[in-house]
Amino acid sequence: MSRLVMGPFNRVEGDLEVTLDVADGQVQEARVNVPLYRGFETLLYGRSPLDALVIAPRICGICSVSQSVAAASALASAMNLAMPDNGRLASNLILATENLADHFTHFHLFFMPDFAREAYRGRPWFPAAEARFKALRGSATADVLPARSQFLTLMGYLAAETIAEDISHSWMMGPVEPLPPAQGVTLPDLSRTGAYSWCKAPRLAGKVVETGALARQVVAGHPLVRDLVAKEGGNVRSRVVARLLELALVLPRMEAWALALRPGEPFCAQGTLPGEGRGVGMMEAARGSLGHWLEIHNGRIHNYQIVSPTTWNFSPRDIDNVPGAVEQALAGTPVGENETEPLAVQHVVRSFDPCMVCTVH
Repeated sequence: MSRLVMGPFNRVEGDLEVTLDVADGQVQEARVNVPLYRGFETLLYGRSPLDALVIAPRICGICSVSQSVAAASALASAMNLAMPDNGRLASNLILATENLADHFTHFHLFFMPDFAREAYRGRPWFPAAEARFKALRGSATADVLPARSQFLTLMGYLAAETIAEDISHSWMMGPVEPLPPAQGVTLPDLSRTGAYSWCKAPRLAGKVVETGALARQVVAGHPLVRDLVAKEGGNVRSRVVARLLELALVLPRMEAWALALRPGEPFCAQGTLPGEGRGVGMMEAARGSLGHWLEIHNGRIHNYQIVSPTTWNFSPRDIDNVPGAVEQALAGTPVGENETEPLAVQHVVRSFDPCMVCTVH
């Protein structure tokens, strides 16, 4: 048995380190480490609840709209506000624009450049992959960046029950027993025995969960995705196909939402922030399920907790020593005899499109 430590990963938002135990030419066990603590949640403590609308979107430069929608939903929940139809449609359009831009960019600029690496030069498809996807120099870069800009311009125009977080293997302060996010805290504790990541381990009814386009389309019952998963499991190809599929599925929905808007009718509901209250904002970002939990006390933020898609996917082991989704996905991945940065491992990691800055906020 040998041990291989990979990191940092390029083309990943934030810092990521993966420790692999390798034997017989494949990964036996993996541990995913998120090595950078940021503490955005603690920045919100003691502030006006409305400050969440300014601070939470700055957690990430890629999915800032998703964070904003979740924060606004948590505030609306605390205020018992119902969104008007126009607001719901506009919110759907803005969020869908960000999600599709994310899917589009991930495939062309983050995932496919790995297939233009020198290690694949002997493959018959390599010349075409290199010409199209070589990082910075491939033709995809020139095509994709203007298209992404158009998505973002459009966005500018448009203007939980059973969830618990386990910190038994996280450098976090608090009890070993898993807690609902609304009761959790995000404070560092480097002395915790057995910890190896800043990422918490969220679980749904005690189970490991994978989030993202593949999970969404399996739940929705899409025949192509269900067929892929039935035949091959939740592998790299299935995840990438599901993200490309959502581009085709969501665009017609966006057209319908735009046509359903009613000019002259309200987009927002007005309300008063309570001195005491709680709120939860749940939504689907491109990478998967995102939740914000807000507690207000004496008119200020008393607690604010976030569970992001990458926290679900890249979680460490829990109190029962069950690996997270990516750690499980890496088990069995082939590793060449002299490979120090196994390409197959990178394909698996990048198929989840990790956003590590969201993970530790």
